[in-house]
Amino acid sequence: MKKTSLLLSIIIALIVLPSCNTTESNAEEVHYQCPMKCEGDKTYSEPGSCPVCHMDLQKLEDKETSHEHEADEILETSIFNLTSKWNTQNNETIELKDLKGDVLVMVMIYTSCKSACPRLMADMRHIYADVDDASVKYVLISIDPTVDTPERLKAVAIENQMDNKQWVFLQGTEETVREFANVLAVKYKKITPLDFSHSNIISVFDKDGVLYHQQEGLGGDNKETVAKIKELVN
Repeated sequence: MKKTSLLLSIIIALIVLPSCNTTESNAEEVHYQCPMKCEGDKTYSEPGSCPVCHMDLQKLEDKETSHEHEADEILETSIFNLTSKWNTQNNETIELKDLKGDVLVMVMIYTSCKSACPRLMADMRHIYADVDDASVKYVLISIDPTVDTPERLKAVAIENQMDNKQWVFLQGTEETVREFANVLAVKYKKITPLDFSHSNIISVFDKDGVLYHQQEGLGGDNKETVAKIKELVN
């Protein structure tokens, strides 16, 4: 009888222990979070997409590994897929993907403009002051690459107090400028040897180069644009 009781106890123990382990494993909670932390440290109990930037939520335990794996990946809708080369106001040659990792606020202007462009640049300065975040870059692309050389762009940057690392002025070619204008839905046309008619649009891109928001018009209320930028940097 003693041997029988001992054998029964061993069998029961072998059955119960795995069952307990299984229950404990199933009880573990899995949390998901936006890889860009759009909502700070907020987590979700179910997989899905971020309501702010719409990127897929990632398991917290896999987040670091996934981030390293995807660091060099470019999304299909990103402007970083463009392979055009640009000259900066500091006479450096870059591609748009070199700006990856920063929120980008972009506008197309030309430096000899006497009406709309100075107001667009003023809007950019106001947005810069209201956002006040070093992780944002403000990019001004010339639609007049023949006149707007890197040297001229540098002089305009200094004159308008846009000469720190957050400000990037770009000179392309007629082809690359036209290509990028189509991406931004900016229309422009040369009407005299020195003047253009053009759309007045400020565009905001997330850190992956995906269009997030556009502001149309001149000298208007920048509050919505500032709020959208802050959503991306927080």
